[in-house]
Amino acid sequence: MERFISDSPEETVEIGKKIASYLKAGDCVLYTGEMGAGKTHLTKGIAEYFGSTDDVPIFHFDLFRINTLDDLYAIGFFDYLDRGGIMCIEWSENIPELASYLDGRCGVNITKTGDNSRVIEYIPQEELC
Repeated sequence: MERFISDSPEETVEIGKKIASYLKAGDCVLYTGEMGAGKTHLTKGIAEYFGSTDDVPIFHFDLFRINTLDDLYAIGFFDYLDRGGIMCIEWSENIPELASYLDGRCGVNITKTGDNSRVIEYIPQEELC
């Protein structure tokens, strides 16, 4: 696990770029963190790191209102698994069984420690439970 401290949305974007340097096509990033923790800013950093190239597309899923595997099938989520991109998945904890469908997954936990401060923990696949 690697731990980062962010004191602003801009720093969170920069941390996203650092985390992106660990990723490759086909990886799935599973975020946990309360509303407003900075998950979208982190995804913005990942997307900026890879630029606008089609070589590694970024697929961003916000599962806040998604609660079942049937919901995921309905929105076409599983169609993206074989597209060779990086999947950034917010609120993945809403569907605990989702992780068993994903290869190359890693975790990112974001904890708010103040109005703008965050502790961001990157957990590589080999350390995920």
